[in-house]
Amino acid sequence: MLDTNVHIVRKNALYSYKKFIKPLKKVLSNTPVLKSRGNKPLQITFDDQINALIYFHLQEFNSGRHLLQVLEKDNFAREVIAQKNGIKKSSFFEAINSRGLEQLTYVYNELKIQASQVLPSKHNEFGDLVAIDGSLINAVLSMHWADYRDGSKKAKVHVGFDLNHSIPSKIFLTDGKSAERPYVDQILDPGQTGVIDRGYQSYKDFDRWQNEEKHFVCRIKENAKKTVIKANEINKDSIVFYDAIVLLGTKGINQTEKEVRVVGYRIGSTDYWVATDRFDLSAEQIAAVFKLRWDIETFFSWWKRHLKVYHIIARSKYGLMVQMLAGLITYLLLAIYCHEQYNEKVSIKRVRELQINIQNESRHLYWDSSDSHGSSIQNNHYLYAKT
Repeated sequence: MLDTNVHIVRKNALYSYKKFIKPLKKVLSNTPVLKSRGNKPLQITFDDQINALIYFHLQEFNSGRHLLQVLEKDNFAREVIAQKNGIKKSSFFEAINSRGLEQLTYVYNELKIQASQVLPSKHNEFGDLVAIDGSLINAVLSMHWADYRDGSKKAKVHVGFDLNHSIPSKIFLTDGKSAERPYVDQILDPGQTGVIDRGYQSYKDFDRWQNEEKHFVCRIKENAKKTVIKANEINKDSIVFYDAIVLLGTKGINQTEKEVRVVGYRIGSTDYWVATDRFDLSAEQIAAVFKLRWDIETFFSWWKRHLKVYHIIARSKYGLMVQMLAGLITYLLLAIYCHEQYNEKVSIKRVRELQINIQNESRHLYWDSSDSHGSSIQNNHYLYAKT
């Protein structure tokens, strides 16, 4: 039986990881049960699956095999992340590519609610803002579903990003050739404002979104034809040089049926033209809203670089969506953790501190397990001699 000191070591050894994973624990108890599809029992439970995938993204492993080796050999990973004997390669990849999507979707949606309740809401004066964009993922030739062009395979994620809370809100996965505009309808809810770039410019969509009470702030091409209904007054000291209520497009060909507002403004040497149905905001506020669209680009860059979400460990469309959702879940956990522990946004500095803490916890667990009677606590050299 372990003495009191060893119990203290074990408790302290798990502290920071437990803090990080705490929001997930609240969700898992109500998550739909993952059932075996036949008489054979599951080789990997959903808890094993999601814990392994979060650990994969958190520790920046470069492959599934690297993860599995750690889950088999590393004391902390065996003790906390997965089964004590590790996870077999065949069981892991079979699970990733064929099960858990319903459960991961549930966990992601519940964590998103938690995060929106915990994280401070910014830009409330602009309403509920959602940046929308797509991002390509390099695929391999055996991923036949990921059509892009001859000799090249790519998948594409379409993401809605909650600009008020700085968290991803919705995600869809398609082949790389897939058009981006249709996903605005699926990402944007009535009352929200989609903040989108020129690739989403569509006069028919501008009319339809207004009919559906979905708002938009969309950059348009400089040469877009504008029939002015009413010109708004311009502040001479403003970055704004154009503000008018217009019909966009050519009459009888592609002209909007509903009036839209077009704002033109200059940042440095670059002119921006933005179409919107937000008549309630000033022209300067419209410019400020569109500037926030850069937040989704920052998210994509950080997500790819630091959570290794585009290091593909699944080749089926199902499996890649499982991996993407696990990456989003990891990001949400980090967002909650960084806010609660440091009152900060997610940063690589805080993620690295968490990684270091987990490494230290791993050493404590190894130290603890090296002698069940506690002699390792009295002889510090075991910590270094056996690692």
